Amino acid sequence: MNSLENGLSRRAFLSNTSKASLAVGLVGTGILSACSGEVKGDDTAVLATSFTQTPLAYDFAALQPHIDAQTMEIHYTKHAASYAKSLGEAIGEEAVDTNKPLEDVLAGISKYSVKMRNNGGGHYNHELFWKVMAPNAGGKPDGELAAAIDASFGSFDEFVSQFDAAAKSRFGSGWAWLVVGADKKLAVGSTPNQDNPLMDVSDFKGTPLLGLDVWEHAYYLNYQNRRPEYVTAFWNVINWNTVAERFAAASM
Repeated sequence: MNSLENGLSRRAFLSNTSKASLAVGLVGTGILSACSGEVKGDDTAVLATSFTQTPLAYDFAALQPHIDAQTMEIHYTKHAASYAKSLGEAIGEEAVDTNKPLEDVLAGISKYSVKMRNNGGGHYNHELFWKVMAPNAGGKPDGELAAAIDASFGSFDEFVSQFDAAAKSRFGSGWAWLVVGADKKLAVGSTPNQDNPLMDVSDFKGTPLLGLDVWEHAYYLNYQNRRPEYVTAFWNVINWNTVAERFAAASM
């Protein structure tokens, strides 16, 4: 599979939408108030999500042995593709303005159908998930993101402990998150099913920086019922550069 560098990059894709429309969309999203006011070039584009599925930046096998190729292929081409397809149907049925980012819809999801909630959330969550992973990644963040993690959690190890607990203790299907809250502080939490912290119906709110899919389809072929092993393996594939980009945009 071609790299996004040779195809459709995140920023190149979003540049097809006018900066004015993006600014209006992000300002109109209360949960993305970090992006309100002055829009500095394309910096806020990293926080905006298209309504269509974008190409992976790496091959299905690129995250092995931590996430196996078959799981990645099924996850991307079947599960995530289905969310994108059903979201497309929902936006047609409910006359959604797609000139604004998907985040606008999620921030007011209580006004839409269950179909929009499930598939809009599923699409957003997976689009973020692919971007926060990369081959030959993992390790620890540095710079301002590392400092913010230390300030919010006391240490990177304590952050890992809290994130692991959120992922491992989520009952049934759902997601674990690292977010920037309205107070500009980092927080860890989880949401059920395909909900996420952008939604006005969510008890846990913030601008997502990092998300981990803990639905069984994300890990069952390789890890079976051993979710904790999958959660531990995730730390080896986190793309901290992308997480840091999102942090910088959300902190504006």
